[in-house]
Amino acid sequence: MIRVILCDDHALIRRGIRDTLSDAPDIQVVGEAGDYSELRGLLRGTPCDVLVLDINMPGRSGLDVLAVLKDEGATMKVLICSMYPEDQYAIRALRAGAYGYVNKGGDPQQLVTAVRTVSQGRKFVTPDIAQMLVESLTAPEVAHAHEKLSDRELQTLVMIASGKRLSDIANELTLSPKTVSVYRARVLEKLALTNNSELTVYAIRNGLVGE
Repeated sequence: MIRVILCDDHALIRRGIRDTLSDAPDIQVVGEAGDYSELRGLLRGTPCDVLVLDINMPGRSGLDVLAVLKDEGATMKVLICSMYPEDQYAIRALRAGAYGYVNKGGDPQQLVTAVRTVSQGRKFVTPDIAQMLVESLTAPEVAHAHEKLSDRELQTLVMIASGKRLSDIANELTLSPKTVSVYRARVLEKLALTNNSELTVYAIRNGLVGE
């Protein structure tokens, strides 16, 4: 039996994932967490084989959690299940230690297949991610300026380009508005842009958000 823990800050999404996985006879959801602190407590007393983890969570992002688990030598395999398109975070997640990346809007059966695959210690990637990995290996240098952004800077860029105010971003990520402003300033500097309108145009042109 594959033991799975879910970590997502939206209870309805966790329920949908749990129902999908519970239909599989070889998968058992043994715990759920809504944020990093809940996950920490859960992992202390609940052994699991696969952690299904969201990227966009309050406080520590899923990529932050990946880094912590990697530093601690955690043995469970991490599968990222995110609302973000694969071309935004998939390669970053895999480089950070994830064993796979699936989109929440994808085929539910794909999630089941992904859990089974990573539980065996194998990577799960879609054809699109595989193509991106090949391109990243053969590219002579960083192809896009936003690839030089930190994970939190990229997250800030995407949220601003999606129309969210700095105060909304601060609340959603459990950060201070001042901290979010610092991330915004770093993004503007690294991308050689001057305002939110230019950020939005950049994000659309590079496929980070929809038009």
